[in-house]
Amino acid sequence: MKPRIALLATGGTIASMQSANGLEPALRAEEILQLLPQLKQNYDIVPKDVFSLDSSNIQPEEWCILAQKVLTALESSDGVVITHGTDTMGYTASALSFMLQGIKKPVVITGSQLPLNFPYSDAPLNLEQAFSVAASAPPSVYISFHNKVIFGTRAVKVRTLSFDAFDSINAPPVGYFDAEGLHLDEFKNPKAPNFDEQTMLKMDSRVFLLKLMPGTDTEIFSHIKNAGYRGLVMEAFGLGGLHYIRRNLVQSLKEISESGIITLVTTQCLYEKSDFSVYEVGHGILNSKNIYGAHDMTTEAAVTKLMWILADKENRLKLISRSLCHEMIGQ
Repeated sequence: MKPRIALLATGGTIASMQSANGLEPALRAEEILQLLPQLKQNYDIVPKDVFSLDSSNIQPEEWCILAQKVLTALESSDGVVITHGTDTMGYTASALSFMLQGIKKPVVITGSQLPLNFPYSDAPLNLEQAFSVAASAPPSVYISFHNKVIFGTRAVKVRTLSFDAFDSINAPPVGYFDAEGLHLDEFKNPKAPNFDEQTMLKMDSRVFLLKLMPGTDTEIFSHIKNAGYRGLVMEAFGLGGLHYIRRNLVQSLKEISESGIITLVTTQCLYEKSDFSVYEVGHGILNSKNIYGAHDMTTEAAVTKLMWILADKENRLKLISRSLCHEMIGQ
C-alpha cells in the first residue's frame, strides 16, 4: 500500500508564476501535482490549499491556521508535506515545531528558489525528497531542502539565490540525500508538555526583535514598552555583551524586564551560543528578573518560542530554558 501523504500548499516561489508585477503565487496544490505526475505513482496524495501567499505575508495568525490544518491532515494520513516560500520558512518551521509538539507523524516543509514551471527549477527534486521524508522519517517537524533534512527549529535561510539556501545552525542536519537515497540519524524527541492540543496552537505576536549596534540608544526600550510588546528577543554582541557606558543598555533592559516584559538574549553571531557569564559586560544582566539566555537557539527559534510561551505565560514560562523540540542542545 502506498503511503498516504497530505500536501498542504501555502504559496511561495515554488507555486509562483510571472505577472506584470513580478513573480506571485498562482499554482494550487492540485496543479503542483499535475506538474509532477511521478509523485502519484509512489504516494497516495491528498492535496489541500491553505493559502496562496508570498511567505513575507505569512505571519503568526497564518501559523496558527496552518498548524490546525496539519493536525486535521494527520488524522487521515501518514505524513504531511507543506509547500512554502523560502523567505520566512525558518520562522514557520520553528513556530510549527513548538505548536505541534508530541505529533506522532512527520511534517515536512519545502519550497524552491525557482518556480516549479521554470527551466532548471530546484522544485521537483525538493518536492520528491520532501515526500520521501514524510513517508519514512520519525515524528517531528522538518525542513527538507536541497539534499538536507533539518529540524524545524534549526533551519535558517543563509543564501538568497543559491539552491543550497538553508543551513542547519548549531546542529548537524538530521538527514541527507545522496545517490543511495535518504539517510536519517536516530534521535529522541524531548517529552512534550502535557497541554491540551488546541491550547498548544496559541501564539502571541507581541514580540519585538532588536539587533544591537554600537550606539543603540536606551530610548528604544521605552518605545518597546509603550508599544505594548510583551516579549523581546535581543541580539546582543558576541557571547551576550551590551554597552553600558554613556548609553546604559543594561539598566534600561532591567527596567523593562521588571515591568513584566520577558526578554530572551541571543547572539548576533550565526554560530555557537550566547553566555552572559564569560565577560564583564554580560554579567550585568545575569540572574535578572524576566531575562533569559537563548543559549544556542537561532533567532527564528527564539522569536517563535517566545511567542508560543507568551500565549500561555502562566503555564509555559517555566519551559523557557528547556529544550522542547531540538532548539537547544544540552538543555
